Amino acid sequence: MLGTMTDADAPRRIAHLDMDAFYASVELLRYPQLQGLPVVIGGGRRRVDDWLSVMRERDPDGDWQADNLASRLHTIPLSAFARLSGYTGRGVITTATYAARQFGVGSAMGLMKAARLCPDAILLPVDFERYRDYSRRFKSIITEIAPVMEDRGVDEVYIDFTHVPGGQREGGRVLARLIQKCIFDATQLTCSIGVAPNKLLAKMASEFNKPNGIAVVHEGDLQTMIWPLPCRKINGIGPKSEARLASHGIVTIGDLAARDKDWLIAHFGKSHGAWLHEAAWGRDERPVQTESEPVSMSRETTFERDLQLHSDREELGRIFTDLCERLAQDLDRKGYAGKTVGIKLRYDNFQIVTRDRTLDHAVLDAKALRNQAGVLLKRVDLSRPIRLLGVKVSQLVSQEQAVATELKVAEPEPPSPQSSLF
Repeated sequence: MLGTMTDADAPRRIAHLDMDAFYASVELLRYPQLQGLPVVIGGGRRRVDDWLSVMRERDPDGDWQADNLASRLHTIPLSAFARLSGYTGRGVITTATYAARQFGVGSAMGLMKAARLCPDAILLPVDFERYRDYSRRFKSIITEIAPVMEDRGVDEVYIDFTHVPGGQREGGRVLARLIQKCIFDATQLTCSIGVAPNKLLAKMASEFNKPNGIAVVHEGDLQTMIWPLPCRKINGIGPKSEARLASHGIVTIGDLAARDKDWLIAHFGKSHGAWLHEAAWGRDERPVQTESEPVSMSRETTFERDLQLHSDREELGRIFTDLCERLAQDLDRKGYAGKTVGIKLRYDNFQIVTRDRTLDHAVLDAKALRNQAGVLLKRVDLSRPIRLLGVKVSQLVSQEQAVATELKVAEPEPPSPQSSLF
């Protein structure tokens, strides 16, 4: 039996749970014959009809019917799967199995680059509907055991162990082990869990023993377990900040902790400098939030080939309209409107430009959204080839709040030829 901790003064025990190679692991449940092989996930969905064509071509006399193929995916031979070798296109890796990562292949890498590193890797398309289903399943298991959970995306959560039965035993290891077991028994998926006094340290700890590991950090472990790590391990320090810190001889978190707070503020600004000091000393008072409002919503797409205004105006216009319509559907489905509209472009040289404008009313309708985003196109260089196009809405309010605060949700407006360049 797990002991019960009800003392209000119990030390904080916060867990960060990260599913191991989540998308890839879910695919391996469907294709167990790929276990242990380098596999990358990226590209469009392969439907059962596509597999039927492949299998009938390979084995014309076989019993390949649509109604039984779904239950026989595990029998598809390895030779039928697509390989990275010879891949051409703009696709990006969503995730990769640990076997593929040994070749330097990883998330957000272009598939063409990955093909050079590991040409024999198997390429599987994404199936977000299936991943979301498994995401809901493992999160429901967690909340049955520890109800104070913060959703941080499809494959990771924060959990407050502090007052949960077993949450204090062995620093939280006992409860973490129980959650791991329950998730695996229900889904056959593994996860890694870090338990620490706060969210900042817990997220770092969840990376210590991947895959299928548990790491526990106590306040007294800061110097031995945290300070030797590179600064980049602090969630919130990216490549640019890491380079700036390194230019001052600050490479490890211990180096950062050794710098005076006033020095950090002088060199990195009042807010960021103070945060760097607190983070280096493992301080983080953020609570685990069971509900949170989105900051923004967006839609974007990367083109199969670079598009240019002078030759691809019609196609660009169609894509732009589609992005606005899908974004408007997202807003409507989740009950939001937004006052700030933005656009994002990535050129053929990978340079990214963004523009936004804040309105005096909230936008929801697709036509109004397209008109406002279209105006922003006049503020960017459209003479260069475009690789990616995106639309964003921020400063979100609920549709009810928009009405209550007299922020009129924009009515549909007829498209204006002057409002957009395509």
